Amino acid sequence: MFLANYGLYLLFSLPAILLGMWAQMRIKSAYNKYSRVATSTGLTGAQTARRMLDANGLTAVQIEEVGGTLSDHYDPRSNTLRLSQGVYRSNSIAATGVAAHEVGHALQDQKNYLPLMFRSAMVPTVRIGSRLGPIIFMAGLFLSYLSAAAADFGYNIAFFGLLLFALTAIFSIVTLPVELNASRRAKAWLASSGGLPRDEVKAVDKVLDAAALTYVAAAIQSIGTLLYYATLLNRRRR
Repeated sequence: MFLANYGLYLLFSLPAILLGMWAQMRIKSAYNKYSRVATSTGLTGAQTARRMLDANGLTAVQIEEVGGTLSDHYDPRSNTLRLSQGVYRSNSIAATGVAAHEVGHALQDQKNYLPLMFRSAMVPTVRIGSRLGPIIFMAGLFLSYLSAAAADFGYNIAFFGLLLFALTAIFSIVTLPVELNASRRAKAWLASSGGLPRDEVKAVDKVLDAAALTYVAAAIQSIGTLLYYATLLNRRRR
């Protein structure tokens, strides 16, 4: 049974795993390549972000430098844009693209972009679902095999775990339009107001498009795992 279930898991997850590996290779390749190429403006990621924020009336948004690699993010709760050191201080094409992308999230917040609001509201429950969902599911599935008397109870517990984990899949799906829209906003501003020539904008496109693939892979992985759990539960029910 273990081998059969493992084979089933690979059937649902292997495509996403391979896509994720390819996406990681692409983002690392693009980022490493364009992190060594300076923009013609000479502006650092922080300076680009500040200019883009101010041009869109977001003068109140603060920019902070944080540790880590590609740990960049916009925090709508504190109205703060946090950029990793490699983005904050660098004047590379890669840093410019990443900084502008994060400002794209600030613009979404400004415009009350519905997918961003929905994703932000989901964060607390998704943290619970991603951690406890699989544990509860497997515990319920195990209980359902112990005895005929425990079968229905175990099934219900497993189904509850499945519902919790489903939040993770929904979150990953909602994340896609949020990230893609932020990149579109970044590209549009850099092309029209950022002062970058066309070839540098195309280079930014390559960095952000490679990053988008990682979100696609994450969504497919979550959906695949959810389908795997649902299939196990359906087999047990029969």
